[in-house]
Amino acid sequence: MTTAFFSHADCARHEMGTWHPESPQRLQAIQDQLISSRIDSLLEHREAPLAQMCDIVRVHTPASIARIIENSPSSTSEEAYFSLDADTCLNAHSWRAALRAAGAAIAATDAVIDGEVANAFCSIRPPGHHATPVEAMGFCLVNNVAVAAKYALEKRGLQRVAVVDFDVHHGNGTEAAFAGDPRVLMVSFFQHPFYPYSGTEQPAANMYNVPVPAHSYGDVVRKIVLDTWLPALHLHQPEMIFISAGFDAHREDDMGQMGLVEADYAWMTQQIMRIASQYANGRIVSCLEGGYNLSALGRSVVAHLKVMADLD
Repeated sequence: MTTAFFSHADCARHEMGTWHPESPQRLQAIQDQLISSRIDSLLEHREAPLAQMCDIVRVHTPASIARIIENSPSSTSEEAYFSLDADTCLNAHSWRAALRAAGAAIAATDAVIDGEVANAFCSIRPPGHHATPVEAMGFCLVNNVAVAAKYALEKRGLQRVAVVDFDVHHGNGTEAAFAGDPRVLMVSFFQHPFYPYSGTEQPAANMYNVPVPAHSYGDVVRKIVLDTWLPALHLHQPEMIFISAGFDAHREDDMGQMGLVEADYAWMTQQIMRIASQYANGRIVSCLEGGYNLSALGRSVVAHLKVMADLD
């Protein structure tokens, strides 16, 4: 079976101003690197459907959804934005893009559980892991990974899932969605102290958050994976793994101050694949989160996908 690659043109129509690092060019940079690395044709490309509201409200409150919908600009003018917070804006296409992003994660979950593909990567935006059940924030509108994980548990009948988050920022929204839920194990590292300044104060027993200082390199992260992530994952024995795949811990990415390189992302993916093979019939859905240096982002996604698709 192949690796599926889910995306949609609507995800590129959401934008927050030419100054904003979370730009539509991120998806094009990934596509360009897939082509230049000659793996584009080896993936099964699928278009993301629109998520249904019933899937969104498993994670997000009606009030938080209404705030996005009711404040979405009606004008398609390039100057028409609504600011949800200092760095999260809406344009006329943002809500539809968010539904495509969450829809990609759900469709990927179905495709993997149904055995249509071995695993899947969702090249989507807006990202999701900062969106809490009650608030959109940090570039994120809908928590794509949390929506998909809840769907797997409550609609597809899985008993245990894991979320692996390797973004440079703590996935506070995902933690808020699942803290204390024994069906869900979340493992992550994140630069600390750093936005959103969370993840270190009395985490729930199912949250394995590992803060690391700025300027940490791959050796630090690999030790965290070996000493903390893998023992927790073996104990949990997840039936499916969801990855919040942020690539902004790359040494070329100015959004953070960490020092990972493509080989580190490939190595982490290998470790996740082994856990999935042992306990989850290989079932993995990976969703794009951060990554703002366009070259480093594209190269890192290629490294991630080469492992997922067994192309090395």
